[in-house]
This record gives sequence, structure tokens and C-alpha cells, in this order.
Amino acid sequence: MDLHEGFALNQALSAFALAALELLDRESPDYALDVVSVIEATLDDPRPVLMAQQFEARGEAVAAMKADGMEYEERMDALEDVTWPKPLAELLEQSLRTYRQRHPWVDPRDLSPKSVVRELFERAMTFGDFVAHHKLARAEGVVLRYLTDAYRALRSTVPTSARTEELDDLVEWLGEVVRGTDSSLLDEWEALANPSDAADPEVRPTTEGRALSANPRALRVMVRQSMFRRVELLSLGRYEALAAIDGGLSAEQWQDAAAGYLAEYRQFSTGPAARGPALFTVEEGDGLWHVTQVLDDEDGDHDWRLTAELDLAATDEAGEPALVVTGLAPLT
Repeated sequence: MDLHEGFALNQALSAFALAALELLDRESPDYALDVVSVIEATLDDPRPVLMAQQFEARGEAVAAMKADGMEYEERMDALEDVTWPKPLAELLEQSLRTYRQRHPWVDPRDLSPKSVVRELFERAMTFGDFVAHHKLARAEGVVLRYLTDAYRALRSTVPTSARTEELDDLVEWLGEVVRGTDSSLLDEWEALANPSDAADPEVRPTTEGRALSANPRALRVMVRQSMFRRVELLSLGRYEALAAIDGGLSAEQWQDAAAGYLAEYRQFSTGPAARGPALFTVEEGDGLWHVTQVLDDEDGDHDWRLTAELDLAATDEAGEPALVVTGLAPLT
């Protein structure tokens, strides 16, 4: 196993996580997110976040049960089994039982599958989006501390042999999310991890006020997420919401373009392959990026694409990608 500088096992179940990573399929399009889920399962629970996720899940479940005609008592009984998202729960719980046969001192209660970083990434949310969506304004500090812990664990626990370019991109993105919200926690951790750097303030530039474009790798991930969020809204037919994001296309233009696509294909795909980096490209220019998100259709034609422009100066000023969609059309 290849280990990197700074490798550490800082959580009670870090050693188990290291073993569990070997069970994942590196060829899966969800591999990077599955690595995140393994690490998240070993972190302390951010209870306000999990309760908010459970509340949302139960609300959606009640609506579905009512639509199916379930009686009130049946709904209440069924809701007992509805909780927050727990990716890989079955795999991890079974693996931990096997792991404890040789490591009986490990407490199974330390394993807690959850999806905070994963949800943030899959839904292409900013920190502010996540807090607002789950109504966590009074628990912003809890969310930030958890994201910081997740970033540190991903940086220190996942060995070189388990890393991929997509995972490294995701970790870089997460670090930028934390820094863009409040860099003090990461600055403190990095000072502890690199005490020799702290002795010379000229060695490490401060992250305060750092332009987002100064980290193009993380910015590319943010832009890819933002583009894919538009694909998700297309799949839901939310044309007014699409028009409200950046004003590049009107709701009518979005609807007309979507109708053209749906005349050729059954639906807008939003699966793992559709959100993968292979269908996303950036042409970097001086102060302006030209961005293309290829749509993943069921026939594999890949001839429709969503195009946009990213203004770097506006991005740095806003602290988030300043994208403006320029078109949704087939390749000509």
C-alpha cells in the first residue's frame, strides 16, 4: 500500500476505513463518492444536519405514502424506518462485523454512515445553498466543522494507492468550499501539520481574500457541478428555475431547446456517467472560460451539449462560479 506524506489515522475507525477502501470498485463511476462515504461513516455525527436530512426524507416519504393511499397509522409505522441517507451502510456494517473478528476491541457504535459531503457534491450546492436548504442557519458552525473534519480525513487517511484524479479533484473542491466559507480552521490545521512553515510567515500565503480563480482545479469542479445542476433541472422540466440562475437563456428558450432534445431522446440522463468528468470540457481563455457539458443520451450519441461562459473576474468577486449559459443545442 502506497502511503503519502501526512498520512494519519486520526479517527477511531480510520484503520477499518483503510481496509474498507479495498472493497470498492475503482472502475465504478461512483468510486470517488464511495470513498467519501467510507470516510464520512467514520466521522462524528453532525446531529443538526442529520436531523434536518431525516426531516426532509420523512416529508418526502409521507407525500409518497399519501399518494399511494396509505392510512395514517400505516404511514406512522413506516416512518420509523425512514432516516437520513446512509450510503454503503449494508456493505460497511457487514465489513465491520468481519473486521471485528480480528479486532474485537473496535466499537461498532463508532460506525455511522451518512451523506453530508456527498450530498453537497451530488446536488452541486454551495455552503450557503446547503445551509439554506436544510434550514441550518443556527448550526452553520457545526456544518463547517464537519466539512473541515471530512477534508482533513480525506487528505490524511486515504492512501495514494486508493486515490484517483477525480477523487483528488473532489478533495480539492471540498477544501475550497471550507476556505471560501472560513479559512481559519484549515489554516490552524495546516499550521499544526506543517510547524516549520508556521515559523516563517513568508512561506505560506494567507488564504484570506484569496481569489477563487487562484485554485483552477477546485474551480473546474465547481463549474462542472454548476453545469450539471442545470442538467438536473432540465430533467425536472424546471425552466423558470433555469432562467433564474444566470439569465443567459429565458424560460421559453430553455423549454424550446429541451423540446428539441426530447424529440430525439426519451429523457435527460442524470446518472453517474452523465455527471462524470469525461463529458465536461473547459477552454481556458484570458479572463474567460468557455465551458461545455455534453449530454449523456441513452443511445450514446453525445451530440447535444450545454455551453456556457465563465467570467473569472466576476467569479472572484462573487466567490462562486459566475456562469452564463450560451446555448443548448446539438453539435453541428
